[in-house]
Amino acid sequence: MIRIALITNHPPPFRIPIYEQIGNMAGVELQAVFCSAREPNRQWDVPPLRFNHVFLKERFVTRGSNFIHNNPDVIAVLHRLSPDVIITTGFNPTFLYAFAYAQLKGIPHIPMTDGTDSSERALSRMHRMIRRFVYSRSRAFLAASHGGLRLYQSYGVPASRCFQSCLCVDNGMYAQRAVSEEKKHDLVFCGRIVQEKNPLFALEVAEGVAERLGRRVSILFIGTGEQEEEVRAEAERKSSLVNVEFYGHATQEELPALYGSARIFLFPTAQDVWGVVANEACAAGLPVIVSPHAGVIGELVVNADNGFVCELDAARWIEHTALLLSDEALYQRFAQRSRALVSRYTFEHAAAGIIDACRFALTETKSGQPRASRNEAG
Repeated sequence: MIRIALITNHPPPFRIPIYEQIGNMAGVELQAVFCSAREPNRQWDVPPLRFNHVFLKERFVTRGSNFIHNNPDVIAVLHRLSPDVIITTGFNPTFLYAFAYAQLKGIPHIPMTDGTDSSERALSRMHRMIRRFVYSRSRAFLAASHGGLRLYQSYGVPASRCFQSCLCVDNGMYAQRAVSEEKKHDLVFCGRIVQEKNPLFALEVAEGVAERLGRRVSILFIGTGEQEEEVRAEAERKSSLVNVEFYGHATQEELPALYGSARIFLFPTAQDVWGVVANEACAAGLPVIVSPHAGVIGELVVNADNGFVCELDAARWIEHTALLLSDEALYQRFAQRSRALVSRYTFEHAAAGIIDACRFALTETKSGQPRASRNEAG
């Protein structure tokens, strides 16, 4: 029996099925330890948690859009759980307490990150020093993407110690609902309606596509946020060329049908370490046009294969979008490739990556020579 303690901020819906997969595995006992039930800027609908879990006494401070968790009671929880392996998912004080406990008790430690070599490029010297210290004393390493694997290797971590636990959605649910939906919208934007997600840019692209095609174009906005009023006002000014529908916040159950009602997913983010919305769009069979600032590029969204990757230049986005809306053969090829590429990103695969990392950490020889086994998505 392998007893795993996984310490993380809060329960995101796209990770919960992975924890359930692990919780149902023979010979494995998972205990998820959450710093809080929900961070204030999240509108996720969290389903019932059908796996072992503990919520720590909520303590955090806010720094911009980030929440710094500081839960000293994680030490007592870990002492009670007596795990064989400890996984931490960041470098907040709570995670460093858990790392220190692992070191004190001689328990293998595994860092797990959604970050990439690109997203962590601007870290301070102190942040890098902390990572080097933790990484030098960890047995195995978990990343959500190839960018995360490159991040570890930039700190000198051998590739043979790195494992992948991909971010994913219920592909089957999205595919099934998408088939039955009428394509009422040319374009869809899904995410927080905030400046860093560039909803106004998506609206500008829609207007340009309408001018290029000589017809009115429709776009669906899914989500809410502080920029919504400004986007609505701009949509009103463009209403002669663009039909805009604002759906607001959508539940996990509503999302598949919403994606299925559109033809192309616009993802003009200024920064996303991955972008689970791209998983959702690909699973629904949508081509994706994305900025180079999302971790999905080159992995889930491949330029000129199932979408286009291009800088935030409206003229280029208009050109690519108009091409897909006017060339049905190309559109269908991209749509099929989206389904094919996302098929490798599953809850089963993500759970297997975590278990492989834990087994590696527990069976590593004293000389530090790793086993050859490794789990990666694609």
